[in-house]
Amino acid sequence: MRITVLAGGVGGARFLKGVRAAAAPGDEITAVVNTGDDVTLAGLRVCPDLDSILYALAGVNDAERGWGRADEAERAAEEMTAWGVGWPWFTLGDRDLGACITRSHWLAEGVGLAEVVRRLASRWDLGVALLPMSEQPIETHVHTAEQGRMHFQEWWVRHRAGLRAERFELDGIGAATPAPGVLAAIADADAVLVAPSNPVVSIGPILAVPGIREALVATAAPVVGLSPIVGGRVVRGMADACLEAIGVDTDAAAVAQHYGAELLDGWLVDTADAGAAGRLTAEGIPTIARPLLFTSVEETAAIARDALALAQR
Repeated sequence: MRITVLAGGVGGARFLKGVRAAAAPGDEITAVVNTGDDVTLAGLRVCPDLDSILYALAGVNDAERGWGRADEAERAAEEMTAWGVGWPWFTLGDRDLGACITRSHWLAEGVGLAEVVRRLASRWDLGVALLPMSEQPIETHVHTAEQGRMHFQEWWVRHRAGLRAERFELDGIGAATPAPGVLAAIADADAVLVAPSNPVVSIGPILAVPGIREALVATAAPVVGLSPIVGGRVVRGMADACLEAIGVDTDAAAVAQHYGAELLDGWLVDTADAGAAGRLTAEGIPTIARPLLFTSVEETAAIARDALALAQR
């Protein structure tokens, strides 16, 4: 079975570990990963979602923080801060910086981001092929009511989404194209899963790349998504602040309707939101309710199997 997953952030990384655990021998898993929160910092290209997913699948991530490498030192970041370089509130560990330096070196040599990701990932046996959503630089900026426009990372990391977001902009999206392999991964899939990642700043940028949403609508593969909202609350992160900015309720049914029946062939909600299942099914999005909390890799694998079962109905 060929399984393609749209993913970003910590939730996407945890879900992919479950999909990998649920896969049968011979199954092929491809992850199309958000690059909309990338940033160039101190001359280095930083790709937070790609790196978080890479490290998680490799088993070298810092599970407590949710990002970066385990057992890290930040000596290089401390030196940079002492010289006033970079953002003191956005520090990377030494090995994480090593990955950024390596990526930036290859990009400067003219290597495409998809090939850069393949080279970085080849260090470990991930069991998942990682693809950036696009090779062109795309960066999310946030217009806030209090301090105007700023990079998404400043709003998210420095301000913890505490400034009211009025709207989001994807710089570079108009010139972007799907990275090599992305459209084929969608067209040739037996099932496409939409991870319970942030609908606005993780899945949203993937769908905004010209050609990707169209490919998802056109593919013969069923597209099944998982709700990132449980009982009217975000499971992790600050997706509620993002949803509010685009006028979508923090609600499992509202997120499904935001993606749309044209895109989704199935939707999983938590049992806390079971009341939405019948309504969404009647609206053309077949929906099942089951516990959606990732309490373990085994439980996440069971969730992934249910998503794949819904795709095969």
